[in-house]
Amino acid sequence: MKMSSLFVRTLREDPADAEVASHRLLVRAGYIRRAAPGIYSWLPLGLKVLAKVEQIVREEMDAIGGQEVHFPALLPKEPYEATGRWVEYGPNLFRLQDRKGADYLLAPTHEEMFTLLVKDLYSSYKDLPLALYQIQTKYRDEARPRAGLIRGREFIMKDAYTFDVDDAGLERSYNLQREAYQRIFDRLGLEYVIVRAMSGAMGGSRSEEFLHPTAIGEDTFVRSPGGYAANVEAVTTPVPDPLPFDGLPAAEVLDTPDSPTIDTLVDAANRLHPRAEGPWTAADTLKNVVLALTHPDGTRELVAVGLPGDREVDLKRLQAAVEPAEVEPATDEDLRTRPEIVKGYLGPAVLGPNGAPREHDGDGRQVSGAIRYLLDPRVVPGTAWITGADEAGKHVFGLVAGRDFTADGTIEAAEVRAGDPAPDGSGPLELARGIEIGHIFALGRKYADALDLKVLDQNGKAVVVTMGSYGIGITRALAALAEGNNDENGLVWPMQVAPAHVHVLATGKGQEIFDTAERLARELEAVGVEVLYDDRPKVSAGVKFADAELIGVPLSLVVGRGLADGVVEIRQRASGEREEIAPDLAVARVRELVDDALAG
Repeated sequence: MKMSSLFVRTLREDPADAEVASHRLLVRAGYIRRAAPGIYSWLPLGLKVLAKVEQIVREEMDAIGGQEVHFPALLPKEPYEATGRWVEYGPNLFRLQDRKGADYLLAPTHEEMFTLLVKDLYSSYKDLPLALYQIQTKYRDEARPRAGLIRGREFIMKDAYTFDVDDAGLERSYNLQREAYQRIFDRLGLEYVIVRAMSGAMGGSRSEEFLHPTAIGEDTFVRSPGGYAANVEAVTTPVPDPLPFDGLPAAEVLDTPDSPTIDTLVDAANRLHPRAEGPWTAADTLKNVVLALTHPDGTRELVAVGLPGDREVDLKRLQAAVEPAEVEPATDEDLRTRPEIVKGYLGPAVLGPNGAPREHDGDGRQVSGAIRYLLDPRVVPGTAWITGADEAGKHVFGLVAGRDFTADGTIEAAEVRAGDPAPDGSGPLELARGIEIGHIFALGRKYADALDLKVLDQNGKAVVVTMGSYGIGITRALAALAEGNNDENGLVWPMQVAPAHVHVLATGKGQEIFDTAERLARELEAVGVEVLYDDRPKVSAGVKFADAELIGVPLSLVVGRGLADGVVEIRQRASGEREEIAPDLAVARVRELVDDALAG
């Protein structure tokens, strides 16, 4: 590749919409260009890096017996309707119609198509186990695309699927894929943490995410000293033992004027109703939060979540708990439809089983009565709380769970905090942020059941095939690499994914400099070293050095003023180390550095 003809323009200024380093630098260095929000065009340098990431993935998938296929991105509605995901995906799905009015979608993922393909071709247990994969563009109508390639509306993903006769086969296939993922991310040089995760709309009995720890990550995860690790949405709360009711005083409604918030309630309680055993705190209060669920069919439902007042509702955890419905805080308009809700003073008495009897229509949808009430698992029977009395300026003191009120169930919706106990008893939790770069699912029989994928077993009996699904975000992995490998001057690619191994720079005006640089570039290519050659004749050395640092090729071979003294210079981008060497020894030395980096 010669810079004089390479299709690239480097930028000195950051793009206005760039929020994170990978986005800024990939655009400035000429790897990608924005086409629309969350949609990017790939330029030659970017495609070279992308191809290397894909090649590592292919090699490891092939090594465990995976076979590559390729599906269309434009798919018919019917398979997704059969599995319920035409509706469950909600507004994230790109839907369209052809000229005849038939419904299609741009695929967000391909479980249905893999299932139908295997159903079409295989019918016996002798055909299994089977592992298929593809590297394909996916589409999701993200409401808020962000951070360049990290959350886009169009992205490239590797998705693999395994097909087995039974659960034991699925366990073997799942572990093979899991180990392959570890090798892939190790080879890419990406730090990762494997965490427990929610299956969400995918379904299945087991789910794990591979997260790349980084401060700009959109996922929060936890880990403990004893080895527990989970996406924050998958963390379960250790449930305290129930407490006896005996001897507890009756609940009492007391005046708490001007106390619609937890802080003002605690202040009023301590001023007006102090207790002998010490000050009231937010942990003594029961907060009841009204939220709105929008179900895939468009139905809007209000629910109330009760949780200790020293905790906030984590909408991402709540979203994971109520999928495929979408959740948001209830609006003032929502609350106006429920006159029994006194804002700031809501208590359990008007909620769930404690409130008015419910009536439902013929489709099972509630049309009247108390809204559904779900409690944080910490609110166990026998615990006493200060909570709303459903009257402005009044709260109930000593309201006992299980004695004075009940709920429709429990829900994991409260924030997880650093220092909370790990669910497995392995110590206090530490919170961190990460980018999801891989996700694996033990799908089981959800899609095979829905699409009638069966094979004949050894006894000639038809059995439903059990499946696994395994995804890697190719473009996300590339962005994570850029995010973790840069400095104030530009990108610093690892050798195994860089667009070239060495950037040869001719930095001078004499013809001998350009002739020597050209010769060395050709000799390097002849021994298998990938070269980007800056042969631009009228560009200053300063601009060439700045572009080289921005583009981030791991080695530079500088042919310049030192040539008069019989030396050229080798620069290592990551360490800044420089080495002067005779031109005739430069090719062997660069080859050695490349080999060492690729082997390491």
